Amino acid sequence: MSDTLNYPDVTQWAVPFFIAAILAEFLWIAIKGRGGRYETRDAVTSLIMGAGSVASGLALGVIAWGFFMILWQITPLDLGTSVWVILLCFVLDDLRYYWVHRLGHRVRWVWASHVNHHSSQHYNLTTALRQTWTGTFSFIMIVRAPLILLGFHPAMVLFVGGINLVYQFWIHTEAIGKMPRWFEAVMNTPSHHRVHHGRNPRYLDCNYAGVFIIWDRLFGTFVPEQAHDRPDYGLVHNIGTFNPIRVAFHEWVSIFKDMTQPGLSLKQRFLYAVAPPGYSHDGSRDDSATIRAKHLKRHPEDQGTAGFDRP
Repeated sequence: MSDTLNYPDVTQWAVPFFIAAILAEFLWIAIKGRGGRYETRDAVTSLIMGAGSVASGLALGVIAWGFFMILWQITPLDLGTSVWVILLCFVLDDLRYYWVHRLGHRVRWVWASHVNHHSSQHYNLTTALRQTWTGTFSFIMIVRAPLILLGFHPAMVLFVGGINLVYQFWIHTEAIGKMPRWFEAVMNTPSHHRVHHGRNPRYLDCNYAGVFIIWDRLFGTFVPEQAHDRPDYGLVHNIGTFNPIRVAFHEWVSIFKDMTQPGLSLKQRFLYAVAPPGYSHDGSRDDSATIRAKHLKRHPEDQGTAGFDRP
């Protein structure tokens, strides 16, 4: 069983493409007057968040790597490095990403790490770079453990995960409308991911896919983009700041404040960390299901339509 395996860092290789694509999108919007909007402070915040995510990954990545290598030492399986094994690893890792992403919206502790990615009220290619600084502290790396125990080398798992993230860059745009129907049926696209970033009641908590939208279709979390209900980007309660420190840590601070309120039971304190975002012990806040229910009470004509036909 090999302990060393080298794959290129695809995210670093993709940096020139990221820069060129952002410039192209900016020029397209400026010339055509459509396809999205750039706001200087927002874009700069996203770029700083991206740089901070790279820095935190370099500083803390050794923790995840050490954990993965411990698993590699104890597993008796080694599937090798053939092209078919890499492809299988890519597909299974994308399934892993779907569930990590879904947990990131349904478990507040994980949401605290992911929320910054949704904090922009704009949707352009710089939004893709608005990534977490605190992913290590969410412990979500554990979800990759089954892949390694099944015999996929940690370096391979990280390699295909990098390809997954690079793929997701281009879907953060309004400059592309709908792709061909066959492509929309199988792959994640700008249309599908715009929905995911929408804070409209019908669009909350859906379209978690990384590369293959088939996972959302399979697990009942797919909602198509509606021409009459364009996505309104951002958080249910926008934080109203371009300060990257606040963007990165505001939800962790809120969790601490909620858990340390006086007079709570241990269960209530625990739920403030692990219940879905919007949980409150006294019912004073709304989670996504409650927001959808209140919308339907005001607009019963939407009952059964896209986004309102799920629990």
